[in-house]
Amino acid sequence: MTDRFSLDGRVAIITGGGTGIGRGAALVLAEHGADVVLAARRPEPLESTAKEIAALGRRALALPTDVTDAAACQRLVDTTLSEFGRVDILVNNSGGAEPKPIKKWSQDEFDAVIALNLGSVWHLSRAASEPMLQQGKGAIVNISSGASLLAMPLAAPYGAAKAGVNNLTGSMAAAWTRKGVRVNAIACGAIRAATLMDEADRLGLDEATLAMSNGAGRIGEPDEIGYGVLFFASDASSFCSGQTLYMHGAPGAAGV
Repeated sequence: MTDRFSLDGRVAIITGGGTGIGRGAALVLAEHGADVVLAARRPEPLESTAKEIAALGRRALALPTDVTDAAACQRLVDTTLSEFGRVDILVNNSGGAEPKPIKKWSQDEFDAVIALNLGSVWHLSRAASEPMLQQGKGAIVNISSGASLLAMPLAAPYGAAKAGVNNLTGSMAAAWTRKGVRVNAIACGAIRAATLMDEADRLGLDEATLAMSNGAGRIGEPDEIGYGVLFFASDASSFCSGQTLYMHGAPGAAGV
C-alpha cells in the first residue's frame, strides 16, 4: 500500500518553494521520489531548498518567477518541460498579505493581493494542465487558508482571494478530473513560516497567542502540510478531486 504514495518518475512544480510550506512540501515530495522545480521571486531561498533536495538524491531546479504574470507562468512550465520532459504535479503555494483594516487598503494593494493569491493559481494551473491533460494524468494542489472559511476583517482581501481559490479548485476539478487531472486544495491554519512569525513579531504576538487559533493548541509545522500535499499529489488520493481540506489541528471553540 505504501506504493500508492510513491512519486518515483514524477516531476513537481512548487511555487513559493524556497521557504515555509513550499519548502516543507518540496522536501516531502522529494523524499517520496519526485524531482522538483522550485519557483518564487527570490532566488536565494530557492537555491538553498534545491540543494536540500539534491542531497536527497532527487533532481531540483530553481527558477525565479513572478507568478502574477501569465507569461512568466507559461515560461515556468515550458522550462520544466524542456529540462525534465514532463509535468505531473503542480503545487500552487505562493501567497500572503499583511493584515490591515478594510478601509486602509489602497486599490493597488487590493489588486496585488488578488493577483498573488488567486491570479497566480489561475495562470499556472491553466499552463500546467496542458501537459497533464496530454499525458492523461496529473495532480494540482492549491494551498488555501483558513481565512477563506472565516470572517476575518483584518484579512478581507486575502480571505476573499483564498475563497476564490477554493471555488476555482472545484471548477477545475469538474472540468479536468474525467480527463485524468485531479485538483484539490488545503486550507491551512497557523503554520510556522517566516512570513507569519515575522508578522507576529511586528504585531507583538507570541507563539502561544498564534497557537490559540488552531484547535490543537499549537502552531503547525510546514512538513505537516507537506504530507497533506503528498496525499493529494499521489495515487493515494486517486478517488479525491475538487476538495478543500482544512488542516488546522482540530476545530476550535466555535467548532470550525
